[in-house]
Amino acid sequence: MRRALTPSRWLVVIALSCSALWPAAPATAQGVVAGTVTMVERGAKVSKQLADAVVYLVADGMVARSGTSLDHAVVKMDDREFIPHVQIVRVGGSVAYPNRDPFSHNVFSNSALGAFDLGLYRTGASRTTIFARPGVYAVYCNIHARMVNFVLAINTPHVARVAKNGAFQIADVPAGIYQLHVWHERAAEVVQTVNVLPSGIGGLTISLDARGYTPTSHPDKLGKPYASTRADRY
Repeated sequence: MRRALTPSRWLVVIALSCSALWPAAPATAQGVVAGTVTMVERGAKVSKQLADAVVYLVADGMVARSGTSLDHAVVKMDDREFIPHVQIVRVGGSVAYPNRDPFSHNVFSNSALGAFDLGLYRTGASRTTIFARPGVYAVYCNIHARMVNFVLAINTPHVARVAKNGAFQIADVPAGIYQLHVWHERAAEVVQTVNVLPSGIGGLTISLDARGYTPTSHPDKLGKPYASTRADRY
């Protein structure tokens, strides 16, 4: 003997039937943004120093959210160098500076975006700082004048490092209008508007102009020249 369907059971059957026939809502289309960066040096020479260039996409109202690989970054100090020379972190994220040298370092920045001084610490120790505002921070060691690090604090997850040959690729970019930023320490930042289609966009060519770049020395954390007699002996 069959059981009669009550009104509530009929509603369940109808709902299940409709859900089987109704197409699922499409996911937000995401594509790949790809291209090439070139940089012109003095004498119209094409630069080969492209590995430290960074490309990223920013849309109106975009905020870098926590829970990504950009939350926490590391810059090692090894053989009197910051490694990597350029680091990327989301706005509000942190960067740790572990000391891998057999002598002391003093990491600091006098950046107008947010100055900091991590103090003097020895091998095996690590200290961390937060980068609370978007922009580029120049970071130095107060003992070793030739140590230079740049930290890019960005409000977007859509970022890529440029390869040595100038190629870059940013995956999983939702369709929309973006400001594409290209940064390198030797050239003025380039910003241009791009329309990313659901299938992505490729073949972008961005040229940086480093002809006006002039290397300059930076002062120590007190704004004074580094002592020439110290000769990085630590």
